[in-house]
Amino acid sequence: MSSDPAATLAGQSVLVTGGAGFIGSHIAAALAEDCEVTILDDLSTGDPTAVPDDATLVEGDVRDARAVGQAMEGVDVVFHEAAMSDVTRSVRSPVEGHRRNATGTVKVLDAARRADARVVTASSAAIYGHPDSLPVHESDRKTPTSPYGIDKLAADGYTRAYADLYDLPTVALRYFNVYGPARGEREPAGVVSAFLDRARNDALVTVHGDGTQTRDFVHVDDVVQANLLAATTDEVGAAYNVGTGTAVSIETVAERVIDLVGADSRVVYDDPREGDIKHSRAAIGRAREQLGYEPTLAFDDGLSTLVERASVSN
Repeated sequence: MSSDPAATLAGQSVLVTGGAGFIGSHIAAALAEDCEVTILDDLSTGDPTAVPDDATLVEGDVRDARAVGQAMEGVDVVFHEAAMSDVTRSVRSPVEGHRRNATGTVKVLDAARRADARVVTASSAAIYGHPDSLPVHESDRKTPTSPYGIDKLAADGYTRAYADLYDLPTVALRYFNVYGPARGEREPAGVVSAFLDRARNDALVTVHGDGTQTRDFVHVDDVVQANLLAATTDEVGAAYNVGTGTAVSIETVAERVIDLVGADSRVVYDDPREGDIKHSRAAIGRAREQLGYEPTLAFDDGLSTLVERASVSN
């Protein structure tokens, strides 16, 4: 394996579904200079301003087999990031969530099978539900608590099954809580960005639940690293956790954001979100050993960098 997985992909044709979104646009940006990058995005939540100048944006939906097939022509590697990622929305609209997250993934995989293209699929820590113990290992019991988690479990399973059934090189990456800077004009979703937005305006910072719930926050740069490693590894047909192995309470995140921004905000508490779990922390030994993945940004450092960048841009 090359020490620089992006260099290994140089000259290849790459498709990023959901590439106008938060994570997808960062993956596209990491590859656009050296690869032929096509982005397939329906722009329902994606931001066209996040698309790298050297990438080609095709407006289309992963639920549309024809659009996926056309975008897949001549492609070597697919990074499948397109999804309806709002857990609360999935609770309210489970049919739409299933079509986007589960059915959409099958259509991407099947088009990739016909094109003989490697697929790296964005899975999620949501598939584990309430863990029996921490940290969570890839082999642990999976009892998702939301339609989103159920759909991602299906997508994860289909991704690995396509390797077994059709000899298609696939990898599923189970993201924990991803945070980082936006590439475009829209702020990325997620609790860190929401807290930062509120604190910048000296507004109340709302924590859903009692604030003691914990999450494994992984910077988007490390998620990109994991994707590039997954696109070049020989260890295919498997799933890997992508996190840091450490966890921070949501209350602590809110307090740190307020302190770093120097805001006059205060933390208030509201009802827990539907489908939320109490605690989450990734075991990343498998990703370390088989992919060569190593998180580079501790949460405090990543958060400080994010706040500094936001201050400069404002």
